[in-house]
Amino acid sequence: MKYLLFAFLLASLISCKKEKAFTPRDFNTVEVETILEDSLLSIRAIDILNDSSLAFAANNNTFGLYSPNKKTWNISKQKRDILSFNFRAVAHTSTDFFMLTVENPALLFKTTNSGMQLVYREDHENVFYDAMKFWNDNEGIAIGDSIEGCLSIIITRDGGNTWAKLSCDQLPQAMEGEGAFAASNTNIAIVENKTWVATTAGRIYYSEDKGKTWEVIDTPIIKDKDTQGIYSIDFYDELQGFAIGGDYTKPDENDANKIKTEDGGKTWQLVADGKTPNYRSCVQYIPNRNGQELVAVGFNGIDYSNDGGNTWKTISDEGFFTIRFIDETTAYAAGSGRISKLTLK
Repeated sequence: MKYLLFAFLLASLISCKKEKAFTPRDFNTVEVETILEDSLLSIRAIDILNDSSLAFAANNNTFGLYSPNKKTWNISKQKRDILSFNFRAVAHTSTDFFMLTVENPALLFKTTNSGMQLVYREDHENVFYDAMKFWNDNEGIAIGDSIEGCLSIIITRDGGNTWAKLSCDQLPQAMEGEGAFAASNTNIAIVENKTWVATTAGRIYYSEDKGKTWEVIDTPIIKDKDTQGIYSIDFYDELQGFAIGGDYTKPDENDANKIKTEDGGKTWQLVADGKTPNYRSCVQYIPNRNGQELVAVGFNGIDYSNDGGNTWKTISDEGFFTIRFIDETTAYAAGSGRISKLTLK
């Protein structure tokens, strides 16, 4: 079963999508079809591969792949010594799938023809990785909480075979305790060579050259406590971006928890301040909608905007940690004990 899964992952990584004409729309509800249930799993890292199949990695050493055509799952457990793995970050290239454990030791695995291969290990009492993404088939990035004065950033330039950690003299100085929330694998946004990384301190690290140089931009999002800050960031293009967060310990609050940019992240403005959505762990632009339509999810609801994030409405009380869109009306979402297919109505 395990090697069938590896082969399926390797074979599921091909294709592209084209932008479609924009027509204003509105949605009032969402249809939820649960496709995986397991009460032992907390699933915060999902990735839609190029053939629309769905990969995930979670706690309890568990990872898997869903084939939408056959409506079947291949699920396996990653074993190494007696370690118990909690995966919160996944990513893919056109040929490989990657998954990264969250805590010490940080272990990063990639698919090979003979199984999952360990390609990076980091041992430190404070290691805590939060998200991972690729610029292209050769170059990728993963980010984690700060250690010894700077954010943890590892980068590959050879297709994920090797990874190197940036030294603190290559990065801006971190604020005390600054890190990222490993809530939905959406702390990193990439558009071509440009990269934005969102942190618990309400700051955004920006690189215009695929992680070679960095600067930091402050934002007006709420960040007064350790449980506040930016939980999720997404960019539609090089100019339009949106970030969301709040305080997961006070999920009904919505003061200063949503920000947007229209100049590539140079400046950020609060939007819908004191209004829906409340705390959310993930926000995503709906593809092919000119940056006007977004969906945000959290463990206590789903919200939709059709005006670039300026105003929102709650369209479901269903709870999820993370979401990824397949097309303009359909997405996969994952949360506590389940993965579901969502259809906007």
